[in-house]
Amino acid sequence: EEAADFLGLYGIEAPMQQAEELSEVLVGAARGVTHALEALRTGDDLAGRLVEIHQLENEGDRISRDAIAALFTGHIDPMVVIRWKDVFESLEEAIDACETAAHVIEGIDLKRRR
Repeated sequence: EEAADFLGLYGIEAPMQQAEELSEVLVGAARGVTHALEALRTGDDLAGRLVEIHQLENEGDRISRDAIAALFTGHIDPMVVIRWKDVFESLEEAIDACETAAHVIEGIDLKRRR
């Protein structure tokens, strides 16, 4: 939601490729959390779901680093750099929140098994 707010606030009309990629990773991570919660309830492959979320978070980190590096290596207006940096960081924070949720789910599973 915050990333979408930045797009509107900053008047960004067309997303950069990296923002689209981060959005796809975020959707995958959010779906992964949903599937992990279902696996927690049913006893299905929870570990596999948690690994998937972790891998998506790593991919998000890579895309975010590359995107921010690209902003600072090109001859881009400093205001545009600031705007996109905010968007990329917001998307990355949302992806990180999915991984945090995965850690909480894992903790619940461990406590339940005791």
